[in-house]
Amino acid sequence: MPSSETTLELRGTRIRMLRGGSGPPLIVLHGASGHIGWLPFLERLSQRFDVLAPEHPGFGTSDDPPWLDRPSDLAWFYLDMIDALKIAGVHLIGTSLGGWIAAELAIRNTSQLASLTLVGAVGITANGAPIEDVFRMSAEENARRFYCDQDRARRWLEQLAAADPRVLVRNRSTVVRLAYPHFVNPDLAKWLHRVNIPTLLIWGEHDGLVPPQFGKAYQQHIAHASLVVIPKAGHAPFEEQPDAFLAAWDDFLKRASLPIAP
Repeated sequence: MPSSETTLELRGTRIRMLRGGSGPPLIVLHGASGHIGWLPFLERLSQRFDVLAPEHPGFGTSDDPPWLDRPSDLAWFYLDMIDALKIAGVHLIGTSLGGWIAAELAIRNTSQLASLTLVGAVGITANGAPIEDVFRMSAEENARRFYCDQDRARRWLEQLAAADPRVLVRNRSTVVRLAYPHFVNPDLAKWLHRVNIPTLLIWGEHDGLVPPQFGKAYQQHIAHASLVVIPKAGHAPFEEQPDAFLAAWDDFLKRASLPIAP
C-alpha cells in the first residue's frame, strides 16, 4: 500500500515518518546511511502490516535534539514513541545502526514487542573485535563491501554523488557522535540475555561491513535467537534479496506462532 509522509513530534523533537498499510504494527529502524525510503520490501510488508519507518533524530530532515548522545538515547525515544502512539504487539526490525538501537530498546523493555529482528546489526564485538573502521574506507570501498552485486554498488555511488551534501554531512556527523570509532557499546552484550521475545538475526553472506560472525555473536547472547544467512547478499539483504529476506521472516513468524495476515 502507498505510504504517507508525516511529521511526528515527541518530547519536543520532530521526526519524519513514513507509514503505510494495515494490520499488526511493524517498526523499521534504518541504518547509518540514513533513511532508506519506502523500498519495495516495505511496500510488500505493508500489504499485511501497519509499517512505520521513522527517520531517526539527527538524520535527514528530522530534528537534532540536544539530548542525543548515544544509541541508547534513541532506544528510549522509540519506547516513548510506542507509548505515545498507543501501539502494542509491535514487530521491531532494525538494520545496521538501527539494529543496534533495536537491541538497546529490547534489553530495556519488551512489554509492547511481539518480535525482534536484527539485520546486519552493529553494537557488539565478534571474537573480541569490532567492525573495521568504515570512515577510513573510500566511498568506493564502502560500496563494494556494502553490496554483493557490484552493479548495484556502482548505482549507489552515482546516487551518492547526486545527493544533497548537507544531508550527507549531517548524517555522518550524527553517526560519528553516536557510534564512532568502534560502533560498540561494551555494556550491550552483557544485557542481551534480557531479550525475552522471539528474535531473528538476518545477515547477508557477503556483508563486507558487518560480516556474519557478528550475527553469530548476537546469537550467542540472545537465548533461542535464530540466525539466517542469505546468499548473494551484502549489508542490505532486504534490498538485494527481498524474496529470500521476506521468506526468512515469514518462516520465523510461523515458527514463533506469531500471526501472519494473508
